[in-house]
Amino acid sequence: MHRTIVITALALVAAGCSKGGTATATLHGTSGAAVIGNATLTEKDGKLEIVVTAKGLPPGKHGVQVHEKGDCAASDASSAGNDFAPGGGIHAAPNDPKGHAGDLGNLEAGADGSGTLTFSTTRLTVVPGERSVVGRSIVIHSEPDDFKTQPSGAAGAGGRIACGVIEKQP
Repeated sequence: MHRTIVITALALVAAGCSKGGTATATLHGTSGAAVIGNATLTEKDGKLEIVVTAKGLPPGKHGVQVHEKGDCAASDASSAGNDFAPGGGIHAAPNDPKGHAGDLGNLEAGADGSGTLTFSTTRLTVVPGERSVVGRSIVIHSEPDDFKTQPSGAAGAGGRIACGVIEKQP
């Protein structure tokens, strides 16, 4: 009986500490870009949902990626480093097992300059560890991601137009 109670208590503690949580990023335009927006990253049951919303974008598709550094200080956001690629890989389409985990796809801005990208993955997390996005950045590129050109899917050809540091929320 005592053993059953201990096992049940441990299971309840583990359930309370299960993976999950939320992180956010406030996106600001790089030099010369009037882009504003935000990203919300919500993890539940081992799946991370990322929602990126932005305004002030040129109409059309824009590559969106998690970058390796949480530093958007440079006027061109080059301080954010390269694509976030835990475990390595090549630049590829979102959720391609050979690709960078930080490749999120394209956000399509309408004629009014606003758009939203929603993406779900099991390859990234908000909890501490090698795959954690916390302390990294979300970058919106001026060009679309073609999912094949190396190293950044052609999205980097026109530069970075918005960047935001990803921070864990309580």
